[in-house]
Amino acid sequence: MKSTSSPDNSESKAGSIKSAIKSKFQRKRWIIFAITYLAYAGFYLTRKSFPVAKVGILADPSIDIGKGAMGLIDSFYGIAYALGQFIWGMSADKFGTRKVVLFGMMGSIIVAILMGLSSTAILFGFLFFFQGLFQGSGWAPLTKNVSYWFAIKERGRVYGIWSSNYAVGGVIGAAFAGYMAQRFTDWRYAFYAPALGLLIVWILFLIFQKNKPKDVDLPPVEEIYGDKKPILKTQDDEKVTENEGVGSTIRAVIRNPMILRLGLVYFFLKPVRYAILFWGPVLIHEKLGTNIAGSAGISVMFEVAGPLGVFFAGYASDKFFNTRRMPMCVISFFLLSGVLFMFNIVTKSNSMVLMGGILFVIGFLLYGPDALISSVSAVDFGTKEGASSAAGVINGMGSTGQVLGMSLPGVISAHYGWGTVFYIFSGFILLAALILLPKWNAVPPENNE
Repeated sequence: MKSTSSPDNSESKAGSIKSAIKSKFQRKRWIIFAITYLAYAGFYLTRKSFPVAKVGILADPSIDIGKGAMGLIDSFYGIAYALGQFIWGMSADKFGTRKVVLFGMMGSIIVAILMGLSSTAILFGFLFFFQGLFQGSGWAPLTKNVSYWFAIKERGRVYGIWSSNYAVGGVIGAAFAGYMAQRFTDWRYAFYAPALGLLIVWILFLIFQKNKPKDVDLPPVEEIYGDKKPILKTQDDEKVTENEGVGSTIRAVIRNPMILRLGLVYFFLKPVRYAILFWGPVLIHEKLGTNIAGSAGISVMFEVAGPLGVFFAGYASDKFFNTRRMPMCVISFFLLSGVLFMFNIVTKSNSMVLMGGILFVIGFLLYGPDALISSVSAVDFGTKEGASSAAGVINGMGSTGQVLGMSLPGVISAHYGWGTVFYIFSGFILLAALILLPKWNAVPPENNE
């Protein structure tokens, strides 16, 4: 006699299966979060090698490389990095995050080792160009990777934490390279040891990373969390589906008005960040008369505020603005523009406390929208299918703007003073706010329908 299952038993069994799938999805996605976080932080091991090794190279009598040549070498890196954002961003949408990041990371490891073996300016410049190109393979593809595992309603908070990877990576990368060079009393170990460290990260990434839930037989995030699936539209407002292929997705991304608008905004935002990163200690020394250590210690307040600003902006965009990212960006920009405009007045008292405090406020107001634009919004408006291309376009445009932040402060401060520098950057941020203001309520198309 056949036994039949009751409807209650069938529903209970289905519920148990669904619960098990969700539990597995939860475990896997936090593994992906951790390994992608480690991967991007790991890129900073080899990115920081040359900046740290400069002191030893300048003191090495067997190598004839001056500060001027080093500045030129840095510019080669900057150009290649901007170019890499465009190339690798689109490549990851075509070939997947895994292939692009493993290739770029291995390229970075090899270049770092070769730079440790180098002794001429021409060779350093040639190799650092390729280091910049390989470094560009990190952000956009990894941003795409995370998007497949987290729902729209939680992305602000998730990316708010995840985007702290570049701040953490920068601190660890510089400290590790410096320690190893000092430990072996040879600047070349500032290249060798970080390359070995990144090789370990490469192996871990190879073992634990997966592009999509379906790679481990799991349903998409929309099915797990009941999330809506945004769609990508062309410039003519036509929908682009997955069935139309990667080429159509990439073309739609690079012609999408919202993504281009975000790239333009990022072009005006990134110079301010890089101006303080590259010129902060000089600014503080000239205004306060502090020594190298004191100037560096005060300037680090800008970066200390970064992770806090990123997390707050991401949380607020989810919690208070219902996954709309633009309100938080616009509000931050208007406040930041005002703070930058008042910078010279506030710091006239030559107080170290006020200087550190205002740099902290600038960092808090800047890093939040920086992360929302370069990661969360790129995923929201580029969709998971075009997320890497979108992040690549936005970051590529921003990286071209960062050159202004690296070059303008030195020239302008020498002739017109630091006040003028901050007035100009205040104008940049105000312009960014005005560009975004008409898109206050912008969300991915699917969320409007």
